[in-house]
Amino acid sequence: MNIIPVVLSGGAGSRLWPLSREYFSKQCLALTDNEYSLLQKTIRRVLSLDSLTLSSVINDPIVVCNEDQRFLIAQQLQSIGVKKARVLLEPKGRNTAPAIALAALEALRNQSPDALLLVLPADHEIRDVAAFELAVAQAIGLAKLGGLVTFGVLPTRPETGYGYIRFGDDSAVLEFVEKPNLEKAQSYLDSGEYLWNSGMFLFKASVYLNELTLHRNDIFQAVHKAYQQRTEDVDFVRINSLQFSECPEESIDFAVLEKTTQAKVVPYLGDWSDIGAWDSLYDYADKDDAKNVLLGDVMAEGVNNCLVRSESRLVAAVGVDNLVIVETADAVLVMNKDRSQDVKKIVKRIKDEGREEHKYHTTVHRPWGTYQRVDQGHRHQVKRLVVKPGAKLSLQMHYHRSEHWVVVSGTAKVQNGDKNMLLVENESTYIPAGVVHALENPSNVPLEIIEVQSGSYFGEDDIVRFSDHYGR
Repeated sequence: MNIIPVVLSGGAGSRLWPLSREYFSKQCLALTDNEYSLLQKTIRRVLSLDSLTLSSVINDPIVVCNEDQRFLIAQQLQSIGVKKARVLLEPKGRNTAPAIALAALEALRNQSPDALLLVLPADHEIRDVAAFELAVAQAIGLAKLGGLVTFGVLPTRPETGYGYIRFGDDSAVLEFVEKPNLEKAQSYLDSGEYLWNSGMFLFKASVYLNELTLHRNDIFQAVHKAYQQRTEDVDFVRINSLQFSECPEESIDFAVLEKTTQAKVVPYLGDWSDIGAWDSLYDYADKDDAKNVLLGDVMAEGVNNCLVRSESRLVAAVGVDNLVIVETADAVLVMNKDRSQDVKKIVKRIKDEGREEHKYHTTVHRPWGTYQRVDQGHRHQVKRLVVKPGAKLSLQMHYHRSEHWVVVSGTAKVQNGDKNMLLVENESTYIPAGVVHALENPSNVPLEIIEVQSGSYFGEDDIVRFSDHYGR
């Protein structure tokens, strides 16, 4: 029996702003680990499962993500040695039912109909791998018999931020319950009949698609049409945007699990968190004697029950309690820990006012490397570009800005209009608006450049690409 890990890596994680942004969201951040992101830890966890214990072969994963984060996802996979993952690009987020259907179609195209899909959100934190493996082993038998297995987490508190599953004998699902109020959550905890709905699943791809067709044929048909018109390149499977945009938006719970007679639940008895907001990160993280979580360059005096995180400078906190303080290079969040769900209101205001702090950090990742915004005024912008060895920016032109490139370190191969040149440290070139240009790092060390832009508009949409190695 083959098991295909399916990792769902959509969403912007707006409740973890300002650290999580649309183009660098929470699953790509090392929130609980200095070395690996949540996505990388999810992949590593499932690939480390013991095939002998499970009597199954763990196949290369399928990752479903959005178009905007595709290069970042691919880079994170490659950096942990995962080179054969299938990365499916959703043109638009349509919730979990369509996303899993895409993965099921991809699995059936490359594997036998009996292959099992182990569906995992990319942003969950699980430390007890042995308990996770035990739960998967218990679920395999049910999934082989045609069950749609969901994993329920043993609740440890009356949590109002999670859905619940009421279970009966023989792994039967008796009821799915939406996020309750505190009183109901306490009654669920006291009864011992409920589990947290984890959003993790195990089932045959063919069984899921059959049940989706039976209960929400409109979703299946829209996804199937979009998948049939996919295009592929070296790294990605691109789903047809026009067809997929017509797909209804629905979760797997509402579309299938609440309607099917095949639903089963297996309890997971280890630690678990979906790291959905700052309060859940605080609850999960290790704390000092004053019950603080202090991350980065932080000094605290007379501080209790706080999460304080610094990304780019010293943050000092004095005499405060029950706060979340998060500092990045361009934004600072200060809030009562009990108001973590309201961060989304700030993100909405940022969007409504036409700002970009919900999209990008000051350092923006691109397939060729990164750029960092150093300074910006009414008629100028300064960036620091770091180009990876062998990488190349697109052949492009700008209508509204000119650029001056200064090489800080490394070697730059530059096309500036009809001129081609090699520039080394302390050498520069000026590119007027309207001139076609390209930049490449021909060496085996990173290339660092300071780019000074001048003009009337500096938006990323003022890029006319004539050719691009990365298919943008």
